[in-house]
Amino acid sequence: MATSAGDWCLIESDPGVFTELIRGFGCNGVQVEEIWSLDPEIFENLKQQMFEFDEKMAKKDDDVFHFVGYLPIDGRLYELDGLKDGPVDLGPVSADGDWLDVVRPVLEKRMQKYSTDEIHFNLMAIVSDRKSMYERRIQELTTQIEDSGMETDGVQSQINQLHLLIQDEELKMKRYKVENIRRKHNYLPFIMELLKILAEHGQLLPLVEKAKEKAAKKKEEKEKKEQAKQTS
Repeated sequence: MATSAGDWCLIESDPGVFTELIRGFGCNGVQVEEIWSLDPEIFENLKQQMFEFDEKMAKKDDDVFHFVGYLPIDGRLYELDGLKDGPVDLGPVSADGDWLDVVRPVLEKRMQKYSTDEIHFNLMAIVSDRKSMYERRIQELTTQIEDSGMETDGVQSQINQLHLLIQDEELKMKRYKVENIRRKHNYLPFIMELLKILAEHGQLLPLVEKAKEKAAKKKEEKEKKEQAKQTS
């Protein structure tokens, strides 16, 4: 996101945020999905789509948030890094091959740079609008039934399943909308009023001290963990 966040809070990347943003830009027919695995069966559902890689790395006292995209163009795989001057050519994609098979080891190599006990990135994909895909498939199956004059249990079962998937997508988009409204809401007046009430009842300072103790303990545990790694 830009330095000036407008009505948005600066938060970690979320598919709901980006789906609403790109649709707000007028880019219809697509949505953003978070990818939890690099397994081939997961990638199988992402054919012909573009990948987004959201990386967070701390350097000294600064947090660096930027995005790295991967996409195939004219038989080549390109990396678009927000911190680099231009595209990076990662090599050819064979005419009979799948570009996702080429990008997978690139992602794996990048992920291996980071510690296994910390999350430093979000992996997301820009995919076709799922609801539209399911609706088109229902139309194809309906046409198939009309042309053949026969309705089989198997085809009807597929249609019923697709209707359920459409309902899931509609619920997901409603959830995204509610979450994004909350992200843009100004909670400062509520927070200030809550702090005033806690102070009036003598509960604010004890909570502050408790939070300090918790933060100190967490820091100490982290330092011990890092020392143990260095000595092992």
